[in-house]
Amino acid sequence: MSDYYVLASPGEGEYTDRKSRFIGHAMPVSGEAEAAVLIDQIKRKYWDARHNCYAYVTGGNGEISRSSDDGEPSGTAGRPILDCITGAGLRGVLIVVTRYFGGTLLGTGGLVRAYTQAAKEALAHADIRHMQAGSRIEINADYNSAEKLRRSLETDGVRIEDTAYTDSVKMTVIVSAQVLEQVLDTITQVSAGRAEVRVLEHGHYAL
Repeated sequence: MSDYYVLASPGEGEYTDRKSRFIGHAMPVSGEAEAAVLIDQIKRKYWDARHNCYAYVTGGNGEISRSSDDGEPSGTAGRPILDCITGAGLRGVLIVVTRYFGGTLLGTGGLVRAYTQAAKEALAHADIRHMQAGSRIEINADYNSAEKLRRSLETDGVRIEDTAYTDSVKMTVIVSAQVLEQVLDTITQVSAGRAEVRVLEHGHYAL
């Protein structure tokens, strides 16, 4: 399972070339239906713009991708935007770049450069999260071991998601696949084998 990236929040950026304005919006999307709604919203907001070009990547494994030049010369807008998304390893992301024409033709190379830069500016202002292959585990420990376990889990590739205090301490922990075996060994050592560990699921998580 390879790692990938998602947007935790949207971003907006702008690029100008010879008075043509390129306004980029990067947004998280759950699927093609949501992407269509957001594209329509951008087109309504910038109804007086010459072009609203876009690209998105979605699907459980990032297998769905679409792009549109929206009237620009073929391959000068949608494809460069899509390349920004795939090049950054992003999934579940839509980028729309709106162009207000400045009166000067930019040429094929200029358009590719402008749409690429506007897409990058939008991503630069978004909150990007690294989704790593890993596991969600549950640790059930006595109160004597709990604080030592918590300290031992404060390391890279590990995030304590939740802690419940009852007759024992139950921690739900996200662990990167790269350090899972090491973490399981540490839990055994720190608790002297008294902590119970259960793997709840495998997947990709923000760590």
